[in-house]
Amino acid sequence: MSDEITPVDGQVSPPPEVGDDSVVPDETVRCGSLPPLRWRELPEPISWKKMVGPSIMLAGLALGSGEFVLWPYITYKAGFIFFWACILGVITQYFLNMEIERWTLATGESAITGFCRINRNWAWVFLILNILPWAWPGWATGAGQMLSWALFGAQEVVDPETGVVSFEARYVPLLGIAGLWLVGVALTAGPVVYNTVERIQIVLVGMIVVIVIGLGLVLIRGDAVMAMVSGIGSLGQMPDLDATGLTFISLLGALAFAGAGGSTNLGQSNFIKDKGYGMGQFIGRITSPLTGQEEAIADTGFLFPDSPENRRRWHGWWKAANIEHLLSFFVTCVICLCLMSLMTYSVFYDAEGVLKPGMDKYGAGLDFVWGQATVIGDRATGGGMLKLGFLVMGIAVLLTTELGVL
Repeated sequence: MSDEITPVDGQVSPPPEVGDDSVVPDETVRCGSLPPLRWRELPEPISWKKMVGPSIMLAGLALGSGEFVLWPYITYKAGFIFFWACILGVITQYFLNMEIERWTLATGESAITGFCRINRNWAWVFLILNILPWAWPGWATGAGQMLSWALFGAQEVVDPETGVVSFEARYVPLLGIAGLWLVGVALTAGPVVYNTVERIQIVLVGMIVVIVIGLGLVLIRGDAVMAMVSGIGSLGQMPDLDATGLTFISLLGALAFAGAGGSTNLGQSNFIKDKGYGMGQFIGRITSPLTGQEEAIADTGFLFPDSPENRRRWHGWWKAANIEHLLSFFVTCVICLCLMSLMTYSVFYDAEGVLKPGMDKYGAGLDFVWGQATVIGDRATGGGMLKLGFLVMGIAVLLTTELGVL
C-alpha cells in the first residue's frame, strides 16, 4: 500500500512561511465549501507501540457485531462453506481503514470532514447513516439478555401455533437500561472522552481475547479446524439459502461486518485524531462536560509542505500506523472470528460435519448463543465454569460495541 500523498495538481507548493496560519491554496487541496486547510510542519513520528489504542477500540466495536453474532450464527446454520467471505471482508477492511487513517494523519481532520469538503450534503448523509443503524440499543439489550441467562437461566417457550421454540430471559429491558447507564457514566466520568474509552476498551478486549483463547483450547476439535480450512479454500461457494434458512441480505450483512462494518469504520479517523496521530496533534480533543477541562478545538485542519524532512516524517507515521492497525485490529479480529466460529461448529456439529440431534431448536435470534452455553455447561468436567465464562465473554463483547457506538 503506497504511503504517498497526492494533492489535486500532483504537487505541493509550500507557502512562504509555515506556521503563520497561511492557508493552503485551493489548487493544492480543494477546500470546497469549508474553510481552507492551513500550513503546519508535520510532527516527528513515534513508535507504533506508543500508537496502540485506536485500532483496539475499533476491534472492540467489531467484536459485538460480526465476530460474536453474525459469523457464528452463519456457522451454526451452514457450517464453514461461506467463511472465505469472512476472511476476505477483514482483509478489505484493513485497507479501507488505512485509507480513512491517511486523511486524518495528513490533515488532522476526520474522514467525514474530508467528505464535506467535496459537498456539504455529505454531512446529512453520514448523519442519517450513523443514526438509523445505531439508534436501537441492540448491544445493550443483548448484553442484558446474556446477564439474565447467567443469573437466572432461560425459560423454554414453545409457540403453540408454529411450534417454534424460544428461550426467554427475564428483566432484559431493565438490565439493558442499566447497561446504557453504565456506559453513559463511563463516558462522562473521565476528563478526556477518548482516553476513558481507550482504557476501558483495552481492558475489555484483552479480557475477551484471553477468555476466547481459553475456551477455544478446551472446546475446539481438530475436525472443526480442518472444516474451516476447507471452507476458506472454497472461494466463491455459497450456502443453500432454502436449506439453511439464511437470506442473501444476511450474508451481505455478515460480509460487511467481518470486522467493524457500516459507518463504524469512519470512527477510526476520530480515534486517531484524539490520540494525536500526525497532524491530529494540532486539532484538540473532546472532553467531559463535567470532569474535563475544555480544550480549544481547531475549526479546520492542517497540511504539511512537501519537503524532504516532512516526507521522512510522513513515511515514519505511515509505517507505524500500518503496523499498529495490522496487529491491533486485523490480528485481533481474525483470531476472534476464527475461534468463536470454531467453538460454534464444535458445539453444534459432530465429527462428520452433521448438525447434532436436537440442535436445530436454537435457530431463533440469539438463542443459538444460549444453545452454545447450554451444551458447554453440560460438559462433565468444568462445564459450569466454562458456561459462565462464555456468557461473561458475551456480555463483555456486546458492551464493547455499545461503548464504541456511543
